[in-house]
Amino acid sequence: MRKSLLYICLVISVISACHKAEDDVFGNSPDNRLNDTLARYQTMLSGAAHGWKMIIAPAGMDGGTFSFYMQFNDSNRVKMLADFDATAAVTIKESSYRLKALQQPCLLFDTYSYLHELADPDASINGGVYGEGLYADFEFILNGIRADTIQLTGRYHESRAFLVAATAEEEAAYFGTPQKNDIDSLSTFLTYFKRLTIGEQAYDFTINFLGRSATINWIDAAGTSHSVTTGFYPVPGGIEFYPAITVGDNNVITGFDNVKFNAASTTLSLTVNNTAATIAETAKPLVVDKTLPKKWYDAIVASGNYYSNYAGIHTNGMNDGLGFASLPNYYFMIFYPKYGGGNYDLLGFVTLEEDGATLSYGPAFKAPAFTDDGRIRFTYYGFLGTAPDGETAVTAARTLFADTNGYYLVQASPTTYDMVSAKDGKTWITWY
Repeated sequence: MRKSLLYICLVISVISACHKAEDDVFGNSPDNRLNDTLARYQTMLSGAAHGWKMIIAPAGMDGGTFSFYMQFNDSNRVKMLADFDATAAVTIKESSYRLKALQQPCLLFDTYSYLHELADPDASINGGVYGEGLYADFEFILNGIRADTIQLTGRYHESRAFLVAATAEEEAAYFGTPQKNDIDSLSTFLTYFKRLTIGEQAYDFTINFLGRSATINWIDAAGTSHSVTTGFYPVPGGIEFYPAITVGDNNVITGFDNVKFNAASTTLSLTVNNTAATIAETAKPLVVDKTLPKKWYDAIVASGNYYSNYAGIHTNGMNDGLGFASLPNYYFMIFYPKYGGGNYDLLGFVTLEEDGATLSYGPAFKAPAFTDDGRIRFTYYGFLGTAPDGETAVTAARTLFADTNGYYLVQASPTTYDMVSAKDGKTWITWY
């Protein structure tokens, strides 16, 4: 027994010696090393001469991004601006922050700020999901420092983010008179599809201002089509992409610079990596998913459900260009294939009555035809119910829907599809 106790004491002594030796190798305890790391971050954050830009891609945004300008001091206070809207871009909000060790070094924004608005559970604040917002974060793991950039990951939703030291010019731009960003002029283009030309290379370019994302499609020399969607955020004179878009083997597009709008020709001139480029209207995309129209139709038939539209038909350069909102008690529109188990598809108009939402009337169409070049075409069949007296919007919708040129389908997000007129690209319907 005495020998056993001596053996145990010897083992404990050896283990203790090993731990001491390991500590000696690093020259400092783990706690001290972590505190030194936090102190280094604190010095960087509060010592930046011109503040910081923060870029965040909330987990619920499908790649969309937001940008902020921040000034940290050494008393755990931070001032910030945000690119949400014209007010947030010029109105400074001050809140608190902490650097804390939570298994890893972390940066916590611990009182309500612009950053918290992305995560606000009230969806009316950010357009996200009730209870979750945009699945954004306001507590971040500090992943490391690379040159003047601090890499971040959200602690709860794993939002991708980074802080990069601002330049004197950028600081002046944030606090100067707000300048109009001509990239916004893309919303005035009449066609859904836009043609981006960089040098001699042509691309399809789509920008989603609400979703804060952009998509570039192209066909390579071998005839293979490609598509990349990424987030974007505004910068003086243009936009930056996060992450950057790689086209081909080594052509990296980080953003658009020197963006200028020409109203007479409805074009944007810009530069990409110092190469002259343009964005212009186009009726037909370079890249067409020829299988999507039938997949879109078959999927909703298989589910026994319907697609919904809340914004009306975009035409004549306007959302709800036909004026559905003026219809009596109008609520929303649906596309219901094989309505009621029948042999026709219904473009239904839902109204809000005393007893709730009611499918009141709408034009019906025969089962659609699918063309080899990727279009869906509808043929008018008849009318269900009775339209309001004197209406013109429903009749116009029936005519547009049955246009013999048909429609292309574009999947705009995991849950939304845009049905775009193949006639001229100037009419489209967003289906949820």
